[in-house]
Amino acid sequence: MANAWRRTHPTKILTPKTLLLFVSTSFLLLFFFYLSTQNPNSPKIPQTKFRRPSISTRPINPFNCRNAPQAHPVFANTVEGLNFPFMYSLSDFGNLPEKPHKNIVRTLKGKAFRRPDISATVQELLGKMRSENRSGVFVDIGANVGMASFAAAVMGFKVLAFEPVFENLQRICDGIYFNRVEEFVEVFEAAASDATGNITFHKLVGRLDNSAVSATGAKLAFKSNEEIALQVKSIPLDEVIGESEPVLMIKIDVQGWEHHVLKGASKLLSREKSEAPYLIYEEDERLLAASNSSSQEIRSFLRGLGYKQCVQHGTDAHCTKTD
Repeated sequence: MANAWRRTHPTKILTPKTLLLFVSTSFLLLFFFYLSTQNPNSPKIPQTKFRRPSISTRPINPFNCRNAPQAHPVFANTVEGLNFPFMYSLSDFGNLPEKPHKNIVRTLKGKAFRRPDISATVQELLGKMRSENRSGVFVDIGANVGMASFAAAVMGFKVLAFEPVFENLQRICDGIYFNRVEEFVEVFEAAASDATGNITFHKLVGRLDNSAVSATGAKLAFKSNEEIALQVKSIPLDEVIGESEPVLMIKIDVQGWEHHVLKGASKLLSREKSEAPYLIYEEDERLLAASNSSSQEIRSFLRGLGYKQCVQHGTDAHCTKTD
């Protein structure tokens, strides 16, 4: 019966001794925590400052993402295989649930979004320009959901993006938030062209990546989709970009309207060789023909401005000024 006293008498937990031990231990932990926060060598967590864009001095006001209604649902992910990763938000979900968009399937499998070729191309070219100590603006005509714009913005380059389809603008706004690049991206709800005003634009129901000025061009790849005509703003680049604003690169993907965009940028493209932008534009003969244009006509126009070096990369032409 040696342990009978212990079994019949409950143990006292809050004795003066245990209470003193608890208080002293807590004090030491708080003291060490305070020292760790005051250590100048401790790693600092970067803080992103969100600033409202300054009042625009351009003839067209930037699209205000803060006042635009939020798109829903939102389905976004990081892009795979880039030196400077970024996120973008899908505008086309496919036919759920029978045939979802390929990137939705990839996400469900734990994979990142498939890398768009234009994203890798933009980062490669801008990286070379940065190594040559060149600086300036990246201009994205036909920005869609921002796959080229964000590739440049996350590298720290200023971006001017033009996109007339409202649903795509909402996804660009998603990407601006996801990538914390509000101070780098200026987006315009407009179609770049060779005249200021309004223009009839055609978009397809269920597809937001093949909209075009030409109804024929919009339906070329998706003949079964219903086409809707709407009025959008049009403006030449020469009216938006000032003569003193440096431009490194212009990317144009506007489903056959490329010639009109280039004509609206004649002053910009007439700059001296050292200040002339690198050009990437889609050169699809079927789409160009739907807009009463041709690759030959575009090449002739560009040669007259000094862009005599054009190299084909798939359906894109890469052009630089030679004189």
